[in-house]
Amino acid sequence: MTTNPTTPESGPSEPRRLSDRPGIDRPLLPGERLKAQRGPELRAKSWRTEGLLRMLENVLEVGEKPEELVVYAALGKAARDWDSYFKIRRALTGMSTDSTLMIQSGKPIGVFPTHAGAPRVLIANSNLVGRWATTEHFYDLYEKNKIAWGGLTAGCWQYIGFQGVLQGTFETFAAASKVHFDQDDLKGRFVFTAGLGGMGSAQPLAIWMLGGVALVPEVNGERALERQARGLVQHVTEDLDEAIRLCTEAREQGEARSVTWVGNAVEALETLLARGIVPDIVTDMTSAHDALHGYQPLGLTTAQAAQLRSDDPNRLIELARDTMVRHVKALLNMEDAGAVTFDYGNNLRSQARDHGFPGGFRLKVFTEAYLRPLFSRGIGPFRWVALSGNSADIAYLDALTQELFPDDAPVQRWVRAARLHVPEQGLPARTAWLGHTQRTRMALAANAAVARGEIGPVAFTRDHLDAGSMAHPNIMTENLRDGTDAVSDWPLLNALLNTASGADLVAIHSGGGGYAGYMTSAGVTCIADGSEETAGRLERVMNADTGWGVLRYADAGYEEAEETKEREGLGLGF
Repeated sequence: MTTNPTTPESGPSEPRRLSDRPGIDRPLLPGERLKAQRGPELRAKSWRTEGLLRMLENVLEVGEKPEELVVYAALGKAARDWDSYFKIRRALTGMSTDSTLMIQSGKPIGVFPTHAGAPRVLIANSNLVGRWATTEHFYDLYEKNKIAWGGLTAGCWQYIGFQGVLQGTFETFAAASKVHFDQDDLKGRFVFTAGLGGMGSAQPLAIWMLGGVALVPEVNGERALERQARGLVQHVTEDLDEAIRLCTEAREQGEARSVTWVGNAVEALETLLARGIVPDIVTDMTSAHDALHGYQPLGLTTAQAAQLRSDDPNRLIELARDTMVRHVKALLNMEDAGAVTFDYGNNLRSQARDHGFPGGFRLKVFTEAYLRPLFSRGIGPFRWVALSGNSADIAYLDALTQELFPDDAPVQRWVRAARLHVPEQGLPARTAWLGHTQRTRMALAANAAVARGEIGPVAFTRDHLDAGSMAHPNIMTENLRDGTDAVSDWPLLNALLNTASGADLVAIHSGGGGYAGYMTSAGVTCIADGSEETAGRLERVMNADTGWGVLRYADAGYEEAEETKEREGLGLGF
């Protein structure tokens, strides 16, 4: 099945759409796509609610299975069901400018009179009381349609497609190369990872952008070809020998290349080990967070797995976890063979541990290994979305970013690379890892540009995996210096602070499916509509959100955070 390679500069292919109108009145059919509203016309009573409605539409425009309301990760949903989706739409278009919509696990419950500066939407997704926060209890409620998993950015309408994690992937691999090889890129380096899901699909492009060679197995051949059509991976083949040859040749020649082999990551890893081929970096981003709906066991086709999921789900979970143990052992063997090997936060080690093999925790998680110094300074995955749908707005904001932060080399490098190589997906958007005070400057400058009519309204948001907004002891907060890995007060207080500061949308999420009981996180969105009142809200929210992240790491004992705290006058003031 080798296909003609495409370059990562290629733009996305146009999916089959229901229509160019976002105002659908029936559920989507398989293969249909919803398109977010573009242009200056308002359907709601203000840009604050119109912007949130467009963000809801956008996560389905760029989502994995929009007909099921699934945005990514097998179960991460934009709304609990289609009835809930239509009710949310009606609420957002009809509610007054001094009221707040309350949503419980993807289901709208009520609109309450609040005040003009309050959030327009408050969301809580899949939060269960501690002893009941189990995979089994979650699925029992899920089957009864009493709960939905919001993922991180799916159920609060903040997902912007693969680019949402692309820069984080880019920065992680760049940091790993700097730490282990003392080089700023991946030129001449061979990276093995796996999975081309909603988040994993960022991997081959990020590695290619850094000049490296990527081998990324993916079990779903249709998905692999779709990723290739959108320019995220260059080569797709069903021949493992060919995939390995393409990678080893490119490595020897110092060329950037990305290759996907349609097959199981464990088989590919074990083949490389048997042949003595050791990549420079090895990690994984398969859907190992969910043994029932996400991860593919060895020895089964995707069709066979789908049938077993229906006929004998417990057997499928058992087989998946058997493969996960084998997967973790292969990663450990790669580390022993000399590869830089780390966990990429997909719960693979935890699943293997719960299946009787705890040895995977010898591998460091990517956040602890490479990103914690950034989080300690409040630097994390910030993003903005051109609600007008006009690509020129993102070009304007790219230039504004470069103008505002001329001495920030990582930001300058990323924006240059993104402008050249990141295909547009859904409403035009950009990510940029900005920190405390930087996000405030960016948001206020953009709001002023909206006021001058130079660009349309902009939604500012971020990933939940940010400095003060996530507690996940096996990913974000693993091995904190003060041992507070599992304390979830921090993201809860982050959400409360952003609510008090006047954000447009605030969400509190906990894990669902295989992630049940593993994490709590908070999300925030602010709409820049150009008004003076909005400027005040943006300043409060941006300073509070990043400032809280700095204080979280200062409290845990990190010097970079303490220095930032003192320099910026954060904390109690005494």
